[in-house]
Amino acid sequence: MWILKWLPFWFFYATLGVGLIGLAVTYLLRFIPIPTIHIYKTPIQLISVALIVIGTYMSGAISNEETWIAKVKELEAKVEAAQVESVKENIKIETKVVTKTQVIKQRGEDIIRFVDKEIVKYDTKFLPGGICEIPKEFIEAHNKAAEAPK
Repeated sequence: MWILKWLPFWFFYATLGVGLIGLAVTYLLRFIPIPTIHIYKTPIQLISVALIVIGTYMSGAISNEETWIAKVKELEAKVEAAQVESVKENIKIETKVVTKTQVIKQRGEDIIRFVDKEIVKYDTKFLPGGICEIPKEFIEAHNKAAEAPK
């Protein structure tokens, strides 16, 4: 509520207190022997009841506001904890990605070296019609290259 931002909380509790005191005073007016004071009894009671209603309503609004502020602070703390955990997990993920990239790169280099070493053996072997023979080692190297790294 916008009024809670403008006025301090004690103002609404004071309003409730003034309303209760005003209502109590109107019941005590009958014991005062001055006859003209009884004229003000009804307006004082109406104003007191209005102040009690406003004070009670605003006390509930204050309580509600404090509850929401507490929930917001609790959720902000959870978000901060989640951010810290996220940073830790991101570091773990980056480490895994770098490691996996290095493994893939190393496997690729190993396969290239293997193929370069083995291609010399079969470079001169041709089948009739100018067709190259594809050895089993190349097929196995190709299949190993296509496997997911472990």
